[in-house]
Amino acid sequence: MAFAFIAALSAASVVAQPVEWKKVQTGVELAILPRALYVVRIDPARAQLRAGLASEGLEPRTAGQWCQAAGYAVAINIGMFQQDHRSNVGHLRNGRHFNNRRWNKYQSVLALNPALNSSGGALPPLLWIDLDQTGRPPELDRYGIVVQNLRLIASPGRNVWAKSEKQWSEAALAVDTKGWLLFVFSREPYAMRDFNQMLLKLPIGITRAMHVEGGPEASLSIHVPGLDLDLCGSYETGFLPDDSNREQWPLPNVLGVLREDAKR
Repeated sequence: MAFAFIAALSAASVVAQPVEWKKVQTGVELAILPRALYVVRIDPARAQLRAGLASEGLEPRTAGQWCQAAGYAVAINIGMFQQDHRSNVGHLRNGRHFNNRRWNKYQSVLALNPALNSSGGALPPLLWIDLDQTGRPPELDRYGIVVQNLRLIASPGRNVWAKSEKQWSEAALAVDTKGWLLFVFSREPYAMRDFNQMLLKLPIGITRAMHVEGGPEASLSIHVPGLDLDLCGSYETGFLPDDSNREQWPLPNVLGVLREDAKR
């Protein structure tokens, strides 16, 4: 698999249209968009999604280390974490394990890996909920991964952030019009209202998005044959207002795509 396109896209993608997606593995594609915005597009019906949680007896590690240890092709923050460096700020469940049982005021919920329902039928492979629009449906309990995070974009493509001078590097999750899950990463800092507007203007069909981390802890890693990529954020207003960070920080919780040769 050739990934020589990455260097060329980094320089040319500012004006390149339409978006060029390159296969990472089955059901997983990568594009580098204007201003070196990295987007991994994942078909939840074909790729195997996993949650890596330190609360399940594992040590925090960088996104790249999560890939190596857990056999992930791709890994990103699953959400902001609390001062215990274990618990997600919003609700987070992986199978029967609760990383955080509490629900807070955040309005975005992502659910993945559904089980068969009682009649043997299948639920959609991805469920994205705006809690202020639908509440928590009962079928949420039948999904293997459920995470609640701070909302960026509400359905059907509505920017919900007020104007602010605060900026940071950003890691986000999103969903597109095809029902694919997107891992989004920008080292370049943005005010979130501007970031949302940029996402909505791009020709990638984003309909909803949630914030999963900002500043130096924002991370995205890809490790597959032919490509080893570890991206880290830096700038965050009031915390690290510069571009000095060059290494990924350890993360207690990530969302990963299982590597094809590691399927189990």
